[in-house]
Amino acid sequence: MHRDVTRAPHWPQKSAEPQEIAQRSRDQERGRVIMILYKPIVASVVVTLMIVGLAAAQDATKRPPAPATSAPTAAAPAASVPAAAAPAPTAAGVAVGPEYKIGIDDVLDIAVWNNTTVSRTVPVRPDGKITLPLINEVQAAGLTPTQLRASIMAKLVEYMPTPELSVIVREVHSNKISVLGEVRKAGRYEITQRATVLDAVALAGGFNDWARRSKLVIMRQEGNGVKRIPVNYNRIVAEEDENVILQPGDIVVVP
Repeated sequence: MHRDVTRAPHWPQKSAEPQEIAQRSRDQERGRVIMILYKPIVASVVVTLMIVGLAAAQDATKRPPAPATSAPTAAAPAASVPAAAAPAPTAAGVAVGPEYKIGIDDVLDIAVWNNTTVSRTVPVRPDGKITLPLINEVQAAGLTPTQLRASIMAKLVEYMPTPELSVIVREVHSNKISVLGEVRKAGRYEITQRATVLDAVALAGGFNDWARRSKLVIMRQEGNGVKRIPVNYNRIVAEEDENVILQPGDIVVVP
């Protein structure tokens, strides 16, 4: 049986309404405007990021590299120094001249190198002697420090082959003179070096206004008596008389 099939008619596609077309046109125009407005902003942001990145790179090249960290090393042990022999005691002492004669009551520093047994500080006894280990008594009064050193060394040779020692006058109590009479500061003075009449007057602060400078007298103990030595201060200053050297115990009288 033959069926007559009739195709459905082809309807033309419905075209867009005018309002829809106008809306699309407005949307497209708005998109173009937005792109125009934002394009410079985007470009500015890109440029800023590029500048920041370049600055960071330059700073990284200028910054010195961080020091390489290394494992802490143990401190080298201090070099061991062999224990030296204890030095003999020393003292600044007083400034005495090489000709100074040690006297009773003076205090001496006897320093023997590498021997603390003999080294010690000792006073000169009333009999003029000092006492040291090994060598016992040694005469000190009346000797210079150099002479006493030689005397001690001669005794120490029996106990040590090459003794090294020093004799230092720590305190002076024996070498005293007195200045009396018409001076500003009469009194008793310790002297550690050679002293003269002029030195004695200077120690006493000089003369008073009414001092008789040409009539000075030195009173010196000699044996069981006293020796009187007349001194003319004015002639000494004028270099007409010798400046008398004083001895321990002398008394200078200024009338």
